[in-house]
Amino acid sequence: MVDVEGKIKRIRERLPELFDRLDPCRLCPRNCAAARRHGEVGECGIEDQLVVSSIGLHHGNEYPISGYQGSGNIFLTGCSLHCVYCQNWDVSQARHGRKMSAAEVAQAMLNLQAVGAHNINPVTPTHMVPMLLEALLLASEKGLKLPLTYNTSGYDALEVIELLDGIVDIYLPDMKYADAENGLRFSTVQDYPMHNQAAVREMHRQVGPLEFDENGVAVHGLLVRHLVLPGDLGGSEKIFTFLDEELPGPVYVNVMAQYRPCYKAGEFGELARRITQSEFEEAVQRAREKKTLRLIER
Repeated sequence: MVDVEGKIKRIRERLPELFDRLDPCRLCPRNCAAARRHGEVGECGIEDQLVVSSIGLHHGNEYPISGYQGSGNIFLTGCSLHCVYCQNWDVSQARHGRKMSAAEVAQAMLNLQAVGAHNINPVTPTHMVPMLLEALLLASEKGLKLPLTYNTSGYDALEVIELLDGIVDIYLPDMKYADAENGLRFSTVQDYPMHNQAAVREMHRQVGPLEFDENGVAVHGLLVRHLVLPGDLGGSEKIFTFLDEELPGPVYVNVMAQYRPCYKAGEFGELARRITQSEFEEAVQRAREKKTLRLIER
């Protein structure tokens, strides 16, 4: 059961600090310091307004997220990463989308609840957290009761994640890289593993292991995604070892096989192919060997 009144109180308390982090921008670990409330854009390419690519029921997530009725996905435009293999590059890099007010997005959240969404699932919210929570506040004041899923690339500022304590119900972070050099080369960010691991630790501290309703749909907790890259460029073993040794179990993980060379991947020889079945199976086996990990399949 979502504590709506408590969530409303916490959002009201923390919005001023989150908006303060918007200008100069310190919402993600890039700390680009863009004056986003004065028309500047940082690495994410977004000013101080919500920009949305699409909104609707989505059935392509893991079953605990999409369930039998769909997840209420809000695909946000722009991204703090610049992954050279991004499958949604038209949204994340070309920034296709339309500006929406907080009131419009709040109404969209209520509409998603009305058509049966299991949760509200903003995709890549890191660079729009203050505006997103402003919309969530309006929707919650008008009767939104769904869990909030924080569906993130995992390159999150620890200080921002700490401000989301008691607001986010389900954390859905990527763990892309165990090697900082690969994070820099393929996503143009410094120290991805350090920031990613600190954020995931805090996420787990806040919400703990994934919890399900009677139908197997998630209502609370942490679910980690790891995309297997060609040649183990993501460092699957190191990521699974971190989860196994650093977080109290159980830790739910989706090991994903859907990598394909999109966007600029063809410019990087090691990324210019799909993964093999044996590469995927080896990654899954490594995860299964960890005593605290529990695999979730799509």
